[in-house]
Amino acid sequence: MSDRGHPQRADRARRSHQPLRAQWDPTAVDAGRPRPPRPERTAKKRSRVGRFVATYGWRAYALPILLVVTVLVIVDAVRDPGTAASPDSAPGFPALSNTSEGTDVIGVPPAGDGNFADSIPSGEMPDGGPFAVQGASTWRVVPGTTDQVGQGTERVFTYTVEIEDGIDTVGFGGDESFGRFVDATLSNPKSWTNDPRFAFRRVDTGDPDFRVSLTSQMTVRDVCGYDIQLEVSCYNPGIDRVVLNEPRWLRGATAFQGDIGSYRQYVVNHEVGHAIGYQAHQPCETDGGLAPIMMQQTFGTANDDIATLDPEGVVPMDGKVCRFNPWPYPRT
Repeated sequence: MSDRGHPQRADRARRSHQPLRAQWDPTAVDAGRPRPPRPERTAKKRSRVGRFVATYGWRAYALPILLVVTVLVIVDAVRDPGTAASPDSAPGFPALSNTSEGTDVIGVPPAGDGNFADSIPSGEMPDGGPFAVQGASTWRVVPGTTDQVGQGTERVFTYTVEIEDGIDTVGFGGDESFGRFVDATLSNPKSWTNDPRFAFRRVDTGDPDFRVSLTSQMTVRDVCGYDIQLEVSCYNPGIDRVVLNEPRWLRGATAFQGDIGSYRQYVVNHEVGHAIGYQAHQPCETDGGLAPIMMQQTFGTANDDIATLDPEGVVPMDGKVCRFNPWPYPRT
């Protein structure tokens, strides 16, 4: 007997062909199966905020807090951008003076009381090889010229490279090596030509604006002074001479704490800085930051050391200690 005569049996056979007895149309009413009753809802329907918290958990609380903190930091920085000096920010400069004014030696040892306290390590010269004690007090020009380096919108400085007669330069590469070092330092983008107002051009004849001169120990004392018994370099505008101390060139400075190459770059940039108009010295500006190029780093990179040598000077006794720095624009 076929199922045609039994409608209920035919309907069960048709529905048994659907997999796992799931209906093809979930909205269709299955007349053969009673629908179970819907359970009663005891919890309220979640709001949008509730669903957000349930989805993101603790992040839902952290995000608004981070947003508020970010806004506060931005507002504080805009309101007072100068309150938080970074130790890695570039140091500044003193006032620029007219280089034609005055003939006093610039960069001499601090006046103090005329004595140097042996207990203060700043300013001491390291041990090392021999140097010329007394030269002839005359200087030979090292042959060589360069093209202009820098824009020079206000001033193009000419300079010669000179070495005092009686100094033997073989131990550090010869006269030409000294000249190349000076040229390379002044042409470096971190040196003074970073300021578009300044430019340099090396000459070996005529009357230059200043003479970068490597000078013996006793001649330095004659042209720079020796009120405090420290080996120094200086700029003497009366003879237009940047006087570089040969003992320091060979041995450096204990207080500088850098390598000899960096110290030589520092002393060239510092004394040439005097020659182009930066007559005043500077203190350490930011504790842990880079020392300004016009700080007397030969005597120390700590304000207290220099203030002890020169209590009436521009450097305060404030405990700040800088890191050595051979460049006017170290962050270029």
